[in-house]
Amino acid sequence: MKLQQLRYLVEVSRCGLNVSEAAEVLYTSQPGVSKQIKMLEDELGVVVFERSGKRLTAVTEPGKRVLEIAERILREVGNIKRVSEEYAGGDTGSLIIATTHTQARYALPTVVKKFVERHPDVRLSMHQGSPTQIAEWTLKGEADIAIATEALDQYPQLVMLPCYQWGHSVVAPDGHPILSANTITLAELARWPLITYDPAFAGRSRINKAFERAQLTPNIVLAAIDADVIKTYVSLGLGLGIIASMAYDPARDQGLQARDVSQFFGLNTTRLGLRRGTYLRRFEYEFIELFASHLSKRAVDMAMEGSGINDEYQL
Repeated sequence: MKLQQLRYLVEVSRCGLNVSEAAEVLYTSQPGVSKQIKMLEDELGVVVFERSGKRLTAVTEPGKRVLEIAERILREVGNIKRVSEEYAGGDTGSLIIATTHTQARYALPTVVKKFVERHPDVRLSMHQGSPTQIAEWTLKGEADIAIATEALDQYPQLVMLPCYQWGHSVVAPDGHPILSANTITLAELARWPLITYDPAFAGRSRINKAFERAQLTPNIVLAAIDADVIKTYVSLGLGLGIIASMAYDPARDQGLQARDVSQFFGLNTTRLGLRRGTYLRRFEYEFIELFASHLSKRAVDMAMEGSGINDEYQL
């Protein structure tokens, strides 16, 4: 049995039993992956993947157990490397953050600046994507820390740590009639063209549900993943914007005004996700605490050990 064979098993499973796709991810050939998997099955004396001709069609019951153990072994091998890098290299290494545009643009700059000043020899990089992409990158070990609002809680393989809560604001050009209203209602918002986030981003699900509960149909003329894009089209007069409140800065967003509408859409919780069983280096604990001061090393360790930490914890 070889570690390489275990990697092949796990990657094929992650790729939905698509051997060609797994081979591309692993930078090898499809016949090579198939051969190594068959050799491992022969050595173990169990079939991991059911087949129909040359196609893999399902994971067998013993295969599920083999995959669980293989993932754990590969995770621990990665942990050994992380331990050795930390103690041999001191305060060096790499830290990859996977996050959304909203977090990268508005929540993380101050944190990143402080971290880089304290750890100049740590290579910090940031991957931006959808919440689903962020979770997948972290599960595959392509990112160390995931930060997002949507979707992360749908992945039980990730330890979820609540960081902070935020609400939405409506943004409108100077002089827009809605800005002179004493109170803004959902019905009033539904009267105007709206520009807001793509359904996978930044609390959009709460926006949809609020209108559904009020039996209103919002006129969403444009959806984007980027608050700056939303504000650009609001400035052009194409509609009212509904954005994360943190994304509005009166000094920077001249010509626009904002009104808090979190009473309609509720509060969203931004979470930080870590792959279960991962060894965390000292500078990772520090980055986490810089981002969310209540997430001390002790709090993070408790969560990683399964002691529990919920969305109400210090929020």
